[in-house]
Formats: sequence, structure tokens, C-alpha cells
Amino acid sequence: MKQLLLGAFVGLALSGAAWAEEMKLAVTTSFHNSGLAEILLPEIQTDLGLEVQLLVVGTGQAIRLGEAGDVDAILVHSKKAEAAFLAGDYGTHRREIMYNDFVFIGPTGDAAGINSSASAAEALQRVATAEQPFVSRGDDSGTHKKELSLWRASDLDPEQFSGWYRAVGAGMGAALNTAAGMEAYIMADRASWLNFGNKGELSLLYAGDPVLFNQYAYLPVNPDKHPHVRHELALALEEWLVSDKAKSLIDGYQINGETLFVFNAKAVN
Repeated sequence: MKQLLLGAFVGLALSGAAWAEEMKLAVTTSFHNSGLAEILLPEIQTDLGLEVQLLVVGTGQAIRLGEAGDVDAILVHSKKAEAAFLAGDYGTHRREIMYNDFVFIGPTGDAAGINSSASAAEALQRVATAEQPFVSRGDDSGTHKKELSLWRASDLDPEQFSGWYRAVGAGMGAALNTAAGMEAYIMADRASWLNFGNKGELSLLYAGDPVLFNQYAYLPVNPDKHPHVRHELALALEEWLVSDKAKSLIDGYQINGETLFVFNAKAVN
């Protein structure tokens, strides 16, 4: 609950018809920091008469909100955690919506030399070998889960790291701000990085390894578990999110000429 209060309940109560329906959607801080919500939500209200209130948290907290029935649906990016959510019958199904990728950010001087790495694993190994400052979300978010899996794939254990590794227990924007202040390395999603305004001496140093693929999926909360959830509204939002209009808005969203997300909605699985 503390993380929810810190990560923030963001109610996007947009002006519109008084008869607008309301639903709650838990989304990741990386999605919110990208700015895409500001593009999509007004169109959703116009087309559906639906006011979507966002609870902006990490993936782990979003899943817990869904398990508790505190939201009607979740939009997250950790396939393993999503599978567990469905296995517990907390969600009715999973639908992929869009993707981007994770990238490694660091000081422009790149003392660890990750820019010439052949893989994400090698990039992390170079940071660890050089013991250069590294900021971790440390918040059980999808980004944090992915980062930990990459350390494991590199045969490294963050719990054994010394003072150069700092887990901040914060959202993507706050973690990037910390990295900027420390001139530290950090793993971020591309959308949050492109929309981040306090880059300072940081640069995008490494990207492109297929393992850095970052899929976002939409999961409605199961009304059999929580009869009070607004399941029909969650389904209506899902159908809008996979529509041609949503595809156009998602694919067309750019910052400085760079695309932040790629629409790839798939059938229910």
C-alpha cells in the first residue's frame, strides 16, 4: 500500500459527458512515464464514453491490485508474472497490445565500455567488473524483474554486489532521476527514456539484443473471483485497445521522430 501511495493513484478524470462510465486500470510506471496515456485516454472517453482511472504502480503491485479486486484490469509487462496471475484465476485472459524494448543508459563517457558489448549479458558483466555505479528500480516492477533475470543470465547476483549497486525502490522516472544525479548506469524501457526530460550527462549506450524485447499485455480481472469488478467495461476497453484506431495512435506516437511503442495485438490466449 505504501508503494501505491508513493507510486500514486492517478485519476485521469477528463472532461466529457456526465453519463461517462468509469473503470480502474492498474498500469506500470513505464507506460505512464511514456506519455502515451495522455494520447489514448481522451480518445477512449470520446469513443466509448468511458473514463479510465489509472493506478500507476510497478507490475508486481499492479498484479497484487488485480488479485485483490481493487482494479478492473491491469496493463503490465512481465509474462512470467502474468502467467501466474492467470494460473491463480485472478484474470480471465491475457491479450498482447504493444511492445518496445529495454535499453541500457549510462554516463556519456561510458567508463565500463558497454557501448561495444556483444550482448546485454556482456554489458552487465562489464558494469560489474568495473564496479561502476548502477541504479536498479528495486521495486518488483516488470523492469526490475527483467533486470534481475539478465543479471542471473550473466551469472551474477545483485545481492552480492557492493556499494556501486543501488536499488532505489522507485518508479522508472524517479530511478532515472537518481541515475542522472549519480551519473550511473541504469536499465530503462525505451519509451520512458525518450520521454525523460532530465537526461543530464546520460546517454543511451546499448540496445538491440533480442532478450531486451518488452511486451505489454492487458489482463481483465476475473469477475468470478471479484463480482464487483466492472468486467464488461474492461472488455469494452480491450476491444478498443486492439482496434485500428488504437493501432494508429500507438504506432504514430513519437518523440523527436522516434517511435515509442509498436502495436502487435494478438488474439486471446
